[in-house]
This record gives sequence, C-alpha cells and structure tokens, in this order.
Amino acid sequence: MGKLDQTSNINSLITGYHTFKTEHAMQKELYEQLIEHGQQPKALMIACCDSRVDPAIVTHCEPGELFMVRNVANLVPPFDVDPRHHGTSAALEFAVVGLEIKDIIVFGHRYCGGIRALMQSDESSNGSNFIRTWMNIAKPAKQQVLADYPQSSLDEQAHHCEKASLIISLNNLKTFPWIKARVAEGELTLHGWYFDLKTGQIQRYNENTQSFEELK
Repeated sequence: MGKLDQTSNINSLITGYHTFKTEHAMQKELYEQLIEHGQQPKALMIACCDSRVDPAIVTHCEPGELFMVRNVANLVPPFDVDPRHHGTSAALEFAVVGLEIKDIIVFGHRYCGGIRALMQSDESSNGSNFIRTWMNIAKPAKQQVLADYPQSSLDEQAHHCEKASLIISLNNLKTFPWIKARVAEGELTLHGWYFDLKTGQIQRYNENTQSFEELK
C-alpha cells in the first residue's frame, strides 16, 4: 500500500472522529449520566478482533451497555494463577467481581481468520509465536473436527471448528472459581452466540441439546 493510500485511510478515521464529536455533543446528557453514575453494562461480550464483526453494531448497543473483551478468535483461556500477563482473565474478573455482570456472551463468528490459521497450522512445526500459543487453547476443537470431518473441505472444517472452539471457551469460563460459584447460585448466566457474517444470523448454543439454534 502506498503512502497516498495510507494517508487516505487515516483521513477517513479523522473524518469519522469529527462526526462522532458532533454526535457526542448531541448526546451530552447520555455521556454525563455515564460519567456521574459510572458504567452499568448489561453483559460482558467476549468477541473476536476481526474488523468485520462489531458486536455493538450487531446488537445495536449504545455506549455503556456492553463490557467488551476482544481477542484473536474470541477465546477464553482456562483459569490460571501463574504470574504472567492475563488480559482476558483480568477483564473477566473485573466484569464479574467488580461490575457484577449477570450475563457473559462468547461471541464467535464464521470466517474467523484465527480459526482458519489453526486448521492450516502444521502440527510438526516447532515454531513458536504469540498466535500459535494463544490458538492452542482451541487445539482440542481442531483435533475433534479432524476426527469427525476428515473428508470435509477446509472451509467446512473451519466452520465446525469455530463452533467447537466456542464451546471450549464456555467450558473454560467455568474453571474460574468466581464464575463457577455465581453460575451455580443462579447469579450469572453463560451464553454462546455464533454470528454468520454472510447471512447476518446469530445462533445460540443450547447446552441441553448440545446444538446451535437460531437466536430468538
């Protein structure tokens, strides 16, 4: 991409900022309330970094309604107390313990680049990088898909893996003691939503039937 194109791209963001600034002034009362009363979001949404999928847009949420965590492939790591950095886990703790969120939604989506990279990764490679290490969270999903759908195309395998990894993240949420306790007490509900970028449809995971069905 040339320098001219880069300038054009950044200018579009600056133009967008000025549009937002005008709208911000028109919504002065809303932002004053958010400042005065603090945030009281409806739910915590764990979504993918993918630029094509914005949960706030998909759900028509206003500022202050969603507490958002975005990472590669909308994954939730298992509970761990090692001294390393844990951005997603820290956000979970703040939302559940600090803000007393009542709903957590893992928001997966079709055509996820992280999941496709996982399906295409070479298991024999000893190479290490941030993405490979992070995507290992979903490695059991890949293994399950390869066993269940060995003859399917890469696109179909990735589609199945996106859903299987979402279930892994839901199960990993329950390894956090303060999430597990609140779920058991009925104070917190976990949701798995899967967004099809092509159709605009959201499916939810039904734990009772272990299947995905249209969100209603």
